[in-house]
Amino acid sequence: MTADLAGAVVLVTGASGGIGAGVARRFAAAGAHVVAHHHRGEVDLADVLALRADLADEHGCRRLVQEAAAWRGRLDAVVNCAGVQPVRALEGMTADEWRAVVDTNLTMAFNCTQAAVSVLRGTGGSITHIASIEGTHPAPGHAHYASAKAALIMHARSAALEYGGYGVRVNTVSPGLVDRPGLARDWPDGVRRWHDAAPLGRLGTPDDIGDACVFLASPMASFITGHDLVVDGGVGARPTW
Repeated sequence: MTADLAGAVVLVTGASGGIGAGVARRFAAAGAHVVAHHHRGEVDLADVLALRADLADEHGCRRLVQEAAAWRGRLDAVVNCAGVQPVRALEGMTADEWRAVVDTNLTMAFNCTQAAVSVLRGTGGSITHIASIEGTHPAPGHAHYASAKAALIMHARSAALEYGGYGVRVNTVSPGLVDRPGLARDWPDGVRRWHDAAPLGRLGTPDDIGDACVFLASPMASFITGHDLVVDGGVGARPTW
């Protein structure tokens, strides 16, 4: 079951990645026309408009948004999924390593938001950032990632405050551990610990994240803005002492 977004046009950045592809699929299942952004990877999705752009370039973001809006003559929602998650201890981390993660996970979403609002401010619409539960609960080796995701949550709240007058809603979705091919093989201890900690007893899926994004972009969420929707199977409810 999903919301009905028939006829809506939705731009999903980072749609060549696992979560981004899942988000794009769920919007398509809800009847939306999906513009799937990619940069280095390739989009393996049917019935979407695939557009390549470098989101680090603010002019590239503007062109991407304008092409997405011109495709069907409208733009209703943007989901910022593009991001990276390298592991690097804070001790010894270089400034270049820090900037690479912050720029990809935070500044690119800023660029896309600025570009999207220039289109959405006339008709209203929805912008959703993919943040993370690490925005409030950091993991070892993820100081740059957790800091960027925490800032992304606050960026969405600030944008919700300032762009609400245009009818533009801005929210975040914070996933927990999302399954991907090979994850259990590559990180068996982490997957086991997650299963033990999650009240629902499983990992998340890209579809779980996509469904949360579809909801936030739908009329069912028309009075929701500045909100961080945590999708973690209940891990955040687990006591840490």
